[in-house]
Amino acid sequence: MDNEKSVDNASCSMILAAAELRAKTAWDRQDEQSPSCGFGELGICCRNCFMGPCRIDPFGEGAQQGVCGATAETIVARNFIRMIAAGAAAHSDHGRGVTQTFLATARGEVPGYEIKDIKKLMALAKEFDIDTKGKTNNQIAEEIGKICLAEFGRQEGKLHFVKRAPKARQEIWEKLGITPRGIDREVVEIMHRTHMGVDQDYKNLMRQGSRSALADGWGGSMIATELQDVMFGTPIPVRAKTNLGVLKKDEVNIIVHGHEPLLSEMIVQVAQDPEMIKKAKEKGAKGINIGGICCTANEILLRHGIPVAGNFLQQELAIMTGAVEAMIVDIQCVMQSLPEVAQCFHTKVITTTEKAKMPGAIHMEFDEHDPINTAKTIVDQAIENYPNRGATNIPKETMDVVVGFSHETINYMLGGMFRASYRPLNDAIIDGRILGVAGVVGCNNPKSCHDNVHTTVVKELIKNNVLVVQTGCSAIACGKEGLLVPEAALELAGPGLREVCEAVGIPPVLHSGSCVDNSRILVAACHMVAEGGLGNDISDLPVAGAAPEWMSEKAISIGQYFVASGVFTVFGVGLPVMGSKTFREYLFEALGEELGGKWAVETDPYKMAQLMIDHIVKKREALGIQQKRERVLYDMDMRRELEKCQK
Repeated sequence: MDNEKSVDNASCSMILAAAELRAKTAWDRQDEQSPSCGFGELGICCRNCFMGPCRIDPFGEGAQQGVCGATAETIVARNFIRMIAAGAAAHSDHGRGVTQTFLATARGEVPGYEIKDIKKLMALAKEFDIDTKGKTNNQIAEEIGKICLAEFGRQEGKLHFVKRAPKARQEIWEKLGITPRGIDREVVEIMHRTHMGVDQDYKNLMRQGSRSALADGWGGSMIATELQDVMFGTPIPVRAKTNLGVLKKDEVNIIVHGHEPLLSEMIVQVAQDPEMIKKAKEKGAKGINIGGICCTANEILLRHGIPVAGNFLQQELAIMTGAVEAMIVDIQCVMQSLPEVAQCFHTKVITTTEKAKMPGAIHMEFDEHDPINTAKTIVDQAIENYPNRGATNIPKETMDVVVGFSHETINYMLGGMFRASYRPLNDAIIDGRILGVAGVVGCNNPKSCHDNVHTTVVKELIKNNVLVVQTGCSAIACGKEGLLVPEAALELAGPGLREVCEAVGIPPVLHSGSCVDNSRILVAACHMVAEGGLGNDISDLPVAGAAPEWMSEKAISIGQYFVASGVFTVFGVGLPVMGSKTFREYLFEALGEELGGKWAVETDPYKMAQLMIDHIVKKREALGIQQKRERVLYDMDMRRELEKCQK
């Protein structure tokens, strides 16, 4: 029965172990919640004032308006864009924290952090029109940090990174009035517009939803990615391992979980300190082992090759191995159940930010101005806890992964040091060896069989010669399935994609980072447009996006900023808009006419993949490249004729 809950063998074994211990997991609580509130799933309940809560009868027999007169379209639109606001706020507050630490690093106020990627620093300085002559790297970084921090409270003009988008895309945003102005401003305006008695036009509400989502993708998330790269290093390909089997029965196991790399970077550094390793050995351990969960895992995986213990739905299961001395959490996607689960074991759950505390957890505030000593104190807690460990049950499953495919890495691998370019990728698409590109991202959801939709969709895509780019928990799912190694192309990719992967030495599925790093996919799309041959806008490209097992408001913000950037985007599980036929049709059809990108919902992974493939084929047809070009070997007469034409 547990294989209905997950396709991952390590997770299945731990779900069975949890049942024997009578320890509740997310799957158990999901069962207890069934049946789910139908009004909530359809998006037609409103509690934005206390004249209600109000709900619309989806069968048309009962109430068709709220007490204030709000229709199904208004209620669904308000609820939907409030999800966008929450998701954009989460990503962007992450970006703000990174920016503040970046500024402090530039000013020399935080020992332990440094400016590592000078090449990217200089590229950003050029992009921001900063005069670098006679300035130190830290002075340049400080100017960049000030500009980025100002983006959050900007009141006039538009966000700097909007200029990265193709000109045609910028013109669409300007025409519709959705160019993001300031990151915080767009989130606040959604909250204002969705207050009782303010904006009651579903199309107008969605335009503000687009503007807020764009402020996330082209603002807060992009800032977080860029500045993290400058501070910690832009990812390059690295080989590592993933799944619960990376935990070690004879070492101090520390799990870092959440989304911000500020603390985890220091944890990794401190865990390698000979003094801390000596302490661990004095307690009977052979060393200190770091593993990651969720997007914190992706951050340290990309830059250090630190193994990944699992994705979102494995956080409780990691504790149930009995082998985790401390689970250190920061922000986002952290289950409140963790301290309760930990009561059955010796694991200490440690919260580290004043933004995110939990009953039953130990709180140890992370001080960004004294990061090394803070990390040492936290790691010491784990070491001291090692002798308290009881019996362990560590699954044997692990899998190799090759990760670290940032935009810069892809550019370099395709063209080399001196000719870095997306030309080879565009040519492979134009020639038909690669059908197109798909971004498959997002969370896990216990409503779906864990990891199954992610891995099935991706296998179908690469079988049909679609190159897949991934982030977040989706990337971890495919890593556990063995899809993030070059060898996967030989076994699972279509002949054209396999040929390209063999030539370049890349997997058919490229791991690009954490969920804020979806901005890398936006940047890559812009470079594909700039390279030429595939249209003038992102909406012209043979690309598609998907979030097969989404669950968080962040996913809705990501989905909308891809749609607003011109990308056809498919979500699994469902979408809380189905209670309004008018609004649903607007998202699934009419929005495509406005933005060039639109939404779709499909729970069947094979049908989801086919929707994406069909869209990519339509884009190829519109570009006139659907028929694979025959290779022509030029003889000398043909070469001479070509030279005459060029003259």
